[in-house]
Amino acid sequence: MATKTAKSSKSKSSTSKKTKFPKETYLKWYESMLLMRRFEEKCGQLYIQQKFGGFCHLYIGQEALLAGMVSAMDKEDRVITAYRDHAHPIALGTDPKYVMAELYGKTTGTSKGKGGSMHMFDKERHLFGGHGIVGGQIPLGAGIAFADKYRGENHVTYCFMGDGAVRQGSLHETFNMSMVWKLPVVFVIENNNYAMGTSVERTSNVHDLSKLGLSYEMPSLGVNGMDCEEVHNAFAKAAEHARSGEGPFLLEMRTYRYKGHSMSDPQKYRTKEEVQGYKDQDPIAITRKTIEDNKWMSEEEFKKLDKKIKDQVAECVTFAEESPSPEPHELYEDVYLQSDYPYVKE
Repeated sequence: MATKTAKSSKSKSSTSKKTKFPKETYLKWYESMLLMRRFEEKCGQLYIQQKFGGFCHLYIGQEALLAGMVSAMDKEDRVITAYRDHAHPIALGTDPKYVMAELYGKTTGTSKGKGGSMHMFDKERHLFGGHGIVGGQIPLGAGIAFADKYRGENHVTYCFMGDGAVRQGSLHETFNMSMVWKLPVVFVIENNNYAMGTSVERTSNVHDLSKLGLSYEMPSLGVNGMDCEEVHNAFAKAAEHARSGEGPFLLEMRTYRYKGHSMSDPQKYRTKEEVQGYKDQDPIAITRKTIEDNKWMSEEEFKKLDKKIKDQVAECVTFAEESPSPEPHELYEDVYLQSDYPYVKE
């Protein structure tokens, strides 16, 4: 799969990058992906320094999925995802300092420091999490779409999952109900080839994950997830289908994570050559080449933007480290319990 995708990306980058989208779109994609990349790189450094604990799953390599989604979606559309979720709020416009504070477990975090790495939420930007249970977000995504349809609201829900999560039984129940009820949901498989350390080829006889919707007659598309242009077009097509009342659409985004499944992953299940093959088609580098070819930014401007983003990430760390930790009483707030339950007694 790596070789096929690499060939596809290289051929496109040299021929048709100049006229598909306006200049502003490429500049936005580049800055957004660069911010996600630098943020995640810093997260990896901080985790090694034991600045925060728990699990830590980095998004490095997969940034084009979110950059392309955001440029194609409506502002009021909904997003729900799994636990590799630091980049989702950043792409949607959440100030990254609040994401960093959440990683640190501080009260200024997106979930008041109670969720950590795997549970990023932003109600204002319609991000419904960050979910730590594998596949747990799949039926929830359909539920969000059901609520919108029930209220007569013209929104689309983008429900992300990994290639490992598609082996969960709840996916098939959700696909069936979503098709029967024609829910406005786009199911997005982030196929980075490995469920933790187990390859797609070892988990199922079906290696083309875009075929998973066939038995429900759900329209689907396999997409080169390393290319912002292809990602944007796929999301736009899927969203138009779902928003028109035709029901769900399945996107298999063929992407790759450069880092391990989590920070503790020794990555013995893949070769350095395989990883390098995907790095050679890095979405940030491809987008930068398009900008350079069109002379939309000078080398000095690239350096200035890189410094701006590095400074922004450094400010995020300072903000997180200086933010207060939750008080003990926070354990009993934002949870379901009787309002008159005597949980605190002097």
